[in-house]
Amino acid sequence: MRDSSLDQDTLPSHWEGSTVGELYELAYGKGLVKKFRKEDGPYPVYGSNGVVGYHDSYVTEGPVVIVGRKGAAGEVHFSPGNCWPIDTTYFVKPKKAVDEKFTYYLLKSLRLKQFETSTAIPGLNRADAHRLRIGVPPLQEQKDIVAKIETLFSELDKGIESLKTARQQLKAYRQAVLKHAFEGKLTEQWRQQNPDKLESPEQLLDRIQQEREQRYQQQLEEWKSAVKVWEENGKEGKKPSKPKALKEISVLDGEVLSSLPESPPSWMWGRLGLMTCGVEYGTSAKSSGEGDVPVVRMGNLQSGIIDWSDLVFTSDKEEIEKYSLKAGDVLFNRTNSPELVGKTAIYKGEREALFAGYLIRVNHISSIVDGRYLNYFLNSLIAKGYGNTVKTDGVNQSNINGEKLQGYPFPFCSLGEQVVVVDALDEKVSAIDRMSDEVSLQLDKAVALRQSILKKAFSGQLVRFS
Repeated sequence: MRDSSLDQDTLPSHWEGSTVGELYELAYGKGLVKKFRKEDGPYPVYGSNGVVGYHDSYVTEGPVVIVGRKGAAGEVHFSPGNCWPIDTTYFVKPKKAVDEKFTYYLLKSLRLKQFETSTAIPGLNRADAHRLRIGVPPLQEQKDIVAKIETLFSELDKGIESLKTARQQLKAYRQAVLKHAFEGKLTEQWRQQNPDKLESPEQLLDRIQQEREQRYQQQLEEWKSAVKVWEENGKEGKKPSKPKALKEISVLDGEVLSSLPESPPSWMWGRLGLMTCGVEYGTSAKSSGEGDVPVVRMGNLQSGIIDWSDLVFTSDKEEIEKYSLKAGDVLFNRTNSPELVGKTAIYKGEREALFAGYLIRVNHISSIVDGRYLNYFLNSLIAKGYGNTVKTDGVNQSNINGEKLQGYPFPFCSLGEQVVVVDALDEKVSAIDRMSDEVSLQLDKAVALRQSILKKAFSGQLVRFS
């Protein structure tokens, strides 16, 4: 455990060496019996995360500093007026004359979160906080330190706000690039230069239907061969499942079509189900922290790719055989929060893996659709917007099942043009991602700089006092 208390031998000679417990008492907040809402009164109610409501009476007069005790343990808040800290918090009672804002910034500099206990609900033991060593300057110097901190923080906040704005602009630009891609705007020149490679929507649909039928017939032949092997082996294990008959895919209705971007003459808006003989749900078998093969879960789908951290595993041979991923597979998150349901990623064959039950494998036919093209589209605002109209909402969870996924609108074009679209997107999106990474790096540096300012402030290095 890291201790953020100061080396008092390095403090300015006119500062008083002390401990948190000598200077303050961390008093327990008071529980509320009745529920409270914003309209319940003028006094803010503080929990460990900050203001959680309002009340018609108060526990302590402000200004006062509140420290998270349970849950968001170690979080520090400042109330300029009277308030009600609840029983998941401490409120700070000075034992000597001390500036309240100085107290606030001092406790933030101590990183009290380091002392949270590793339990189901993180907690902060005030005895750990009380023993931390601190330096206390004279009252006027405390006020000068606070003024300097707030000047520097104000400048830093302006920079952070600019970085956050830039991050939002990059997200908007990324979606604009995807929109242009699926309107055919990124490949206008390619179509002009390759008229012999274009098909009419009628030809495109006819070819898609032929490819789909051929794929189904191939599945039937593979099934027959598998059954023959199963019979030759004495019918050991489960009999191979027969492929489900092809479903007829309906055309998009006028209301949906009217909401979609206009496409080039050689493109066609159709339902996603035209690219597959049937989607597939992942394994529902229990996984564990160790095993032979990792199981990709919904948390591993990040920004269109698979994040290989925080994995679980299985050694179940039948499950591995049935749900193993193949390079190019596109996975769709069918159940998640309303904001995240429908996120998608492509498996590139990085390592052997299978997929979990909250995910759907599209099983797209590669002669109809390039998996990368499909993955980009499903992560676009066009797809997400449609998903929001068909998702089923529950308590903190939304669902888009396989049937609804197959009903998604999809911009079909020739396979050759899809590859050109993907190449253009790879270049543009990679540049956007590099800029986003740089913004994130600068935001991380801003967080570190904020803590550096506090460290200097409470070691006597921020304000010169004569």
